[in-house]
Amino acid sequence: VQLVESGGGMVQPGGSLRLSCAASGFTFSSYDMSWVRQAPGKGPEWVSAIKPGGGSTYYGNSVKGRFTISRDNAKNTLYLQMNSLKPEDTALYYCARSPIGFSVYWDISSYDFWGQGTQVTVSS
Repeated sequence: VQLVESGGGMVQPGGSLRLSCAASGFTFSSYDMSWVRQAPGKGPEWVSAIKPGGGSTYYGNSVKGRFTISRDNAKNTLYLQMNSLKPEDTALYYCARSPIGFSVYWDISSYDFWGQGTQVTVSS
C-alpha cells in the first residue's frame, strides 16, 4: 500500500490550493478515504472523508463550506480542494485509509495506512 500526497505549498489568506493523494497497492475504489492534518505543536485533526463511491462526503466543522473532498477511482486519486484558506489551516496534510467496515473518521487511531504528508502554509 502506498499513499503519496502532493499539491501543498504556501498561499496567502483567502487563497486556494488543491491537494492530491495518489494511491497504489490496493483496490482504491473499495475504501473510505480521509484527509487528516496536523498543525505545529498540536495533535492530528480529522478534516474530511469520502465513501468508496464518492457519493457521500463528510467534513470537520473547521473546514465545512470551504473545503471539498473528491476522488477519481479510475485514477486511484483522492483530492482536497481548499478555498478561503486561513492561517489556522497551516498544517501538514495527510491522506489516510480506513479499514473496510470502519467509518469512525474522527478516530485518528482507526486508519490503517497513511501518506507521508504535504505541507500547507497560509501566511501573508
